[in-house]
Amino acid sequence: MRGPRKLEVWKMGVVNYLDALKLQEKLVSDRKICKIPDTVLSLQHPPTYTVGKRQTDHNLLIPMSELKNIGAELHYTQRGGDITFHGPRQAILYPVIALREIGFGARNYVEKLESTMIELASLYGVKACSGQKGETGVWVEDRKIGAIGVRISYGITSHGLAFNIDPDLKYFKHIVPCGIANKEVTSLRRETVTELPAEEIIHEQLISCFARLFGYSTITWKENPLILSDNEEIE
Repeated sequence: MRGPRKLEVWKMGVVNYLDALKLQEKLVSDRKICKIPDTVLSLQHPPTYTVGKRQTDHNLLIPMSELKNIGAELHYTQRGGDITFHGPRQAILYPVIALREIGFGARNYVEKLESTMIELASLYGVKACSGQKGETGVWVEDRKIGAIGVRISYGITSHGLAFNIDPDLKYFKHIVPCGIANKEVTSLRRETVTELPAEEIIHEQLISCFARLFGYSTITWKENPLILSDNEEIE
């Protein structure tokens, strides 16, 4: 019989995408050898487009040369999915967890991530749901409010989910989000009449939903841990 399951949450604030990617790679390596417990990075990024393994070049709707003019970066990744946007006022979770220890397969894991965002939306009176066939992420009717793109290596997860609290939605106009054409992107701010609390509270609520749905009994919060540099290690 499994004992109580513990989750460590790193509250990161705004983090450059490549720094977060480097940190995830380190954590995945450590989780594979049981050096660390299941860990989730809770953060935001500066304006950044990321492209997954299912990308098609025509889903970026502006020339690469224009990215600097709109204040955004673009990075190609090894996660699943197509192109999406990350930016301020978006709640991002990057779980680094051992799926085999909890008996989860890839499909069940993605479904639980969707349920995490659906439950968060419901706290604010927003009825969200999983997409129809071929539509990834979480939707409010035909408007996308949350995206998912994951990588699983030897049973250890990385990348994760992004839930739109109140990002600048104009950035989504420059892409075909997740490769799904003719559908709008929305945010919690647009969909609720409820006054929203501070973003930090919404991030914590998202973590609470995640922990409950994944069966963690204890959450340990780690404030502003160091980002890896070329010459640093995380103890």
